[in-house]
Amino acid sequence: MAAKEAPMSRSEQKRAQILEAAIALFCGQGFPNTSMDEVAKKACVSKQTVYAHFGSKDDLFVASIESKCVVHQLTDVLLADAAQPEKALTLFAVHFGELIVSDDAITVYRACVSQVESHPDTAQLYFDAGPEHMLGLLVEFFTRVETHGRYRFGNQRQAAIRFCLMLFGELRLRKELGLDTGELEQEHRQYCIQSAELFLRAHRLD
Repeated sequence: MAAKEAPMSRSEQKRAQILEAAIALFCGQGFPNTSMDEVAKKACVSKQTVYAHFGSKDDLFVASIESKCVVHQLTDVLLADAAQPEKALTLFAVHFGELIVSDDAITVYRACVSQVESHPDTAQLYFDAGPEHMLGLLVEFFTRVETHGRYRFGNQRQAAIRFCLMLFGELRLRKELGLDTGELEQEHRQYCIQSAELFLRAHRLD
């Protein structure tokens, strides 16, 4: 039998409440228009508790984005097995593909773009916590994969960027623009799997 997960401590529960409240507010009204007071009220905790877990609103915003990555299993564990890059990268493609077309991801991205002139720091926070984090995971993974002698990626950061942008596809573009997505929602998982296959085929040595 699988071991049961240990119940969250009271502190962990409060942290989860704060993150859930913050994500809802950041997505609903944007980073600049969200205050720590509002987060505390929505999370049903004190403002002091929010600051005890997250030292600033910037820290809370970054943690909110990172928590969405964890929900979609986008951590270094997903790319742990460099000896089987086909399996690992396909799993990454599926989970990353789900994340980037999620309603929350689209909402936060639109908010950052719409406020980039008045609040450029928000865009930088978003990039560092989201895209930069994903690129770092892939670069480290490609480095380990190359040691097995079956693949070469050249400039690994450029390869990581190329792979991530492949996964956006038509669905992400249409969702950003608020256009009808038709059957693309159902096709996106297979599109991501095929993109991973094409990417690896292009970098295979044999």
